[in-house]
Amino acid sequence: MSEFQKPSMYIDHNPSTIENGDFRKNVDDDGRPKRTGTWLTASAHIITAVIGSGVLSLAWGISQLGWVAGPIVLMIFSFITYFTSTLLADCYRSPDPVSGKRNYTYMDVVQANLGGRKVQLCGLAQYGNLIGVTIGYTIIASISMVAVKRSNCFHKLGVHDHMKCHTSNNPFMIIFACFQILLSQIPNFHKLSWLSILAAVMSFAYSSIGLGLSVAKVIDGPPARTTLTGVTVGVDVSGSEKIWKTFQAIGDIAFAYAYSTVLVEIQDTLGSPPAENKSMKRATSIGISTTTVFYVLCGCVGYAAFGNDAPGNFLTGFGFYEPFWLVDIANICIAIHLIGAYQVFCQPVYGFVESKCAKRWPESKFINREYAVNIPCCGAYNFNSFRLVWRTAYVVMTAILAMLFPFFNDFLGLLGAASFWPLTVYFPIEMYIARTKMPKYSFTWTWMKILSWICLVISLVAAAASIQGLATDVKKYKPFQTEQ
Repeated sequence: MSEFQKPSMYIDHNPSTIENGDFRKNVDDDGRPKRTGTWLTASAHIITAVIGSGVLSLAWGISQLGWVAGPIVLMIFSFITYFTSTLLADCYRSPDPVSGKRNYTYMDVVQANLGGRKVQLCGLAQYGNLIGVTIGYTIIASISMVAVKRSNCFHKLGVHDHMKCHTSNNPFMIIFACFQILLSQIPNFHKLSWLSILAAVMSFAYSSIGLGLSVAKVIDGPPARTTLTGVTVGVDVSGSEKIWKTFQAIGDIAFAYAYSTVLVEIQDTLGSPPAENKSMKRATSIGISTTTVFYVLCGCVGYAAFGNDAPGNFLTGFGFYEPFWLVDIANICIAIHLIGAYQVFCQPVYGFVESKCAKRWPESKFINREYAVNIPCCGAYNFNSFRLVWRTAYVVMTAILAMLFPFFNDFLGLLGAASFWPLTVYFPIEMYIARTKMPKYSFTWTWMKILSWICLVISLVAAAASIQGLATDVKKYKPFQTEQ
């Protein structure tokens, strides 16, 4: 069992131990190894989770919504995500947000504040979404790796020789999965800070490159065809396509801001003082504001560069061909970022399964025994047989599912729609109402409920649009034979 899932340690009341400070220095108030995370590492985790594949589809999303609705929708989702994230941060400890009992996962938070069947519904939404995100990241990372190969091919043969530059995604999904099998042996979230910082740097790098290439394209001209309302009915799309793609674009933007699924796990890495909720709110403010600036710039400048013909992925859809080496660097940065982001989203799944198995079979040496292994230059590593087998099987499963359903925009929209309302809006609001014992039908209770219902409607229509898009894609798709 990894350190992340170990039950609270027994407290040693030996006076000499207390005098030497060994116990108090090495563990927190819950008996677990002392947390050392700061608002800076939490910000890196958030940026790694938020500025991800979502930024790649924003130019396409703005092209569906237009100059008026596009930026407005971006800002609305930014505000909603920040507001509800601050509510969720206060629920990490209960009943008091500063000195109460720690809740280690989103499900624990819901159990402490709401209880009942809502705990199971939360688990279904959270872990279903986390699994979906890891599948989506496998798809997107492989597309970026393929884009590097195709970019070099286009540079050599010319952009008109598309047929000669087609490449299968599947070998690159396998390469990505091999990296994840190795990294998945990192025991827990507490050991991921270095990977998240690297991934956050990569996300800034490729977002900046995409932004720079878009600015250069706008300056060089000719001007792209843009409109206040996005793609034009009768010119770019039919009336029904306009409706479906508008809702799908909203789902993509919702996905671009999704990180509530891992917020509690990120907060559980923070040391104190200051209080964890204060550090988390500061990290959330930095993470969301940084993300929003990049999103508005990338989405709006990308739309100005490509207009109503914006590709679904503005770095791998080959709106840019030259300088090919810069496009290659951007796509390599995407792949490296997603290698780290995959771990941020799959660690809660690993922790959940491993803790449940440890409780179900406490005497099993296969599940619970740790073996210390000395790794040159890295120090001691605790090897666990169950962790190796289970996590490897999980990575292989996500890779196979990614090969079966490699659809970028529709998949993003569905993930965003499925997770946005329950995890980003509904549970944080319901827990805040329950925790503060807010009077029913009071002004605050009323507007919070209205916000929740509006977000539910948005999630439902976005999910319907993404399902319609997936159904259309599946009709013309042959499994395991996808090519870019």
